[in-house]
Amino acid sequence: MNQHDQQSPPAPHDAVRAEVRVRYARVPAQGAGCCLPASGCCGSTAPPDATARALGYSDADTAAVPDGSNLGLGCGNPTGIAGLQPGQTVLDLGSGAGFDAFLAARAVGPTGRVIGVDMTPEMLQAARANLARGGHRNVEFRLGEIEHLPLADASVDVVLSNCVINLSPDKPRVFAEAFRVLKPGGRLAVSDIVALRPLSAAVRQDLDLYAGCIAGAALVDDLRTMLTAAGFADVQIEPKTELQPVVDGWFPDRGIAGHVASADITAAKPA
Repeated sequence: MNQHDQQSPPAPHDAVRAEVRVRYARVPAQGAGCCLPASGCCGSTAPPDATARALGYSDADTAAVPDGSNLGLGCGNPTGIAGLQPGQTVLDLGSGAGFDAFLAARAVGPTGRVIGVDMTPEMLQAARANLARGGHRNVEFRLGEIEHLPLADASVDVVLSNCVINLSPDKPRVFAEAFRVLKPGGRLAVSDIVALRPLSAAVRQDLDLYAGCIAGAALVDDLRTMLTAAGFADVQIEPKTELQPVVDGWFPDRGIAGHVASADITAAKPA
């Protein structure tokens, strides 16, 4: 089969959301490993700073955020591809404990603003505790689903996300919402897992693999179609070959090596 073949149906939407919420609710207390005994984007056994370095963050990045905000999650560094500028308003989809939000806050400066949205109350509590420790005045965290963003139309300059959109069972709605809240001329900058070939029914319906950022991965062509249908222009989806060993090592016993990859995804809302 090629990229144009249809993927097998995923697990039911409600079951996916419930499982993801349960798994990620464990992370703040455990520090990492929400997917244990499984693995994946939320189950690395490496120290969080080492994981961040492998994903493209610098030592200066990990040192600049409040303790506890880097949980070793993610599959890339969206702040590195976002082109953030002082004074911008940034939205982080699935902000977790705040790692990328705090890095974005450093980039946009005191005249800018960062809003993190996460559907997991435990993550929100952790992020707000980290916010209090870090003293960032230009960051806030809101409870909400990325399919139903608690933000006004045309209110942000940049939308970030790190290995979260693959977890959504309704990706077209996520992209439509991101388009809605972006100002004309605004940008989407996402690190996420993409499918390089269709995934089997067994993989797509495995909730361990869904929570581990594998089973919900969309084909590259399908993602491009979703983004274009939402209204985005200049859509770029670039798999990161240098991170393939990291991704292939998440579930080494499931036979999925080479089926998915980390990718940088960028797009623009026409001015």
